[in-house]
Amino acid sequence: MGSEIGKDIRAEDPDEGEEEEEEEESPVQKPQEAEASLLRGLMKARTVVLSGEIDKKLAEKVTTYLLVLDSESHAPIKLFVDSPGGDADAGFAILDMVRFVESPVLTISNGLTASAGVIILLAAPKEQRLTLPNSRFLIHQPSSGMFGVASDIKIHAEEILKLKQRVIQLIATECGQTYEKVEEDIKRDRWLSPEEARDFGLVSRIIRRSSEI
Repeated sequence: MGSEIGKDIRAEDPDEGEEEEEEEESPVQKPQEAEASLLRGLMKARTVVLSGEIDKKLAEKVTTYLLVLDSESHAPIKLFVDSPGGDADAGFAILDMVRFVESPVLTISNGLTASAGVIILLAAPKEQRLTLPNSRFLIHQPSSGMFGVASDIKIHAEEILKLKQRVIQLIATECGQTYEKVEEDIKRDRWLSPEEARDFGLVSRIIRRSSEI
């Protein structure tokens, strides 16, 4: 991916007589060129922006960026998180990749960090977990709206319970809390401000400028 980012995405036309056709295509290509240019800038700054609902597609994109950046150098990578949550398995996939690469990764909350977004935030060591001043955090237990025959529901419920235990243990370990306290805290949705998130152990610092990273 890294080698392709700098390529000119406009197709070359060997026929010089088809300039009008190229001019007609350019409005479509310009947004693509702008996106490619933006991506090159982010990669140069060793910055990954995770925004939106967490799913398999987003996990693939983020893990690919991390691998590319790690292959280029082992300088620190900044991973900004702004997500309402989503697929917990996709969240754990990103967590595993953050810990797999050799480059140190800083996770920075920017906006809303909820549910599976918290899993990703906790991928970094506490001293490398930061938040911007207007972020919000939500921790809660995994839920499911599955319907079906009783036997399938029972199997699914068992898997949800295992996932809940993994999430509780992750939060407890990374935030310096007891398993029992976290289990009690996430029985209902718990919202935290940046200050509360810092006191709870989700992040180590609240930053306002890039120079503070």
